[in-house]
Amino acid sequence: MDQVNVSRNESDNATASGGGGDGVGDEWPQVVMFKLRTAVLLLIVIAAVLGNLLVIVSVMRQRKLRVITNYFVVSLAFADILVAMVVMPFNFSVQFYNEWIFGPVICDLWNSSDVYFTSTSILHLCCISVDRYYAIVKPLKYPIKMTKKMAFVMLAATWLSPITISYAPIFMGWYTTKEHILTRELNECDFKVNKPYAVISSSISFWIPCTIMIFTYLAIFKEANRQEKALHARAGNAMLMHRHSREVGDKNGALHINANTPTKDRNILKMKREHKAARTLGIIMGAFILCWLPFFLFYVSTSLCDTCEYPEVVTVIMFWTGYFNSALNPIIYAYFNRDFRNAFKNTLACAFCSFCKRSASDLDAMERLERRGSAQLRVPIPSRRTSDLASL
Repeated sequence: MDQVNVSRNESDNATASGGGGDGVGDEWPQVVMFKLRTAVLLLIVIAAVLGNLLVIVSVMRQRKLRVITNYFVVSLAFADILVAMVVMPFNFSVQFYNEWIFGPVICDLWNSSDVYFTSTSILHLCCISVDRYYAIVKPLKYPIKMTKKMAFVMLAATWLSPITISYAPIFMGWYTTKEHILTRELNECDFKVNKPYAVISSSISFWIPCTIMIFTYLAIFKEANRQEKALHARAGNAMLMHRHSREVGDKNGALHINANTPTKDRNILKMKREHKAARTLGIIMGAFILCWLPFFLFYVSTSLCDTCEYPEVVTVIMFWTGYFNSALNPIIYAYFNRDFRNAFKNTLACAFCSFCKRSASDLDAMERLERRGSAQLRVPIPSRRTSDLASL
């Protein structure tokens, strides 16, 4: 995320951080607001670290979650942890002390890290959208295209390519104007960019990947709807065929064989899982856009407009709305994905219960129970198969 004019808040927190005033009645609302804001910002930092750490540990412990798609999910969680540990604390210090206290070198490091990790996060989401595109729109090509080797190549590109718009141009001074370099103060960390850098960095960090993701997910949901309609039609035809074969079998005294096979049942269950994963990851993408779109609109407009003025509180809100996205993804996983929700429960139980000593073998046992439950779907009982298809 590109830092936009992060400097001291001249009047917002002066009294709350210890400055004196004549009227105590005028001070206490500012003190309350300062403490409330501090608590909220700390909560976002802690939630981002613990939530994404829970994602990583759960995927490592749960064999069922160790699929190629979750390689990108784990890498995204690691990037969000770094945002919470490397980027957020510096912004928090600016809000707490009302000025920059770490010097110009750390300022450049902070700005570079912010740009780098935000770009990395959205490129992870772009990779996830491509993975889901092949899994649903082109399922026959998915095992060929999305191999572990390809996943690692995509992850390497995701982590290395943002360097070109973060650390390199910022430390070389290409991102700003000569006037800003000459008038830079030690107790400020303004990120005043020139117009070419504002357009290029925002395009690579947000606009181009966001456009790719939107068109990719439109194709995904269009294909998912087509597949679900085909499954419903196939389920209706299967019911009619089964009823007809049973009537004929009863008349002739012969056994009737169900047309559906265990292979078809497995394909249906696999398709349901793919659709649920696409829905969850689509919600994550939508949350990312909602959190970061206001910031990038604000960033581009203020960078291109030389005479525009805005309150400092707007900058703070834009920053922390984007930061909040790092804490939001684990909540989305837990709410919309049953596999992640069960893994989270198991991990938290093992972490907080001193008598709970579940290991990977316990998780394997749970998987075996789930496989037994899914195996029951293969028994040719019309009512059970009908309910499964109807749930689609």
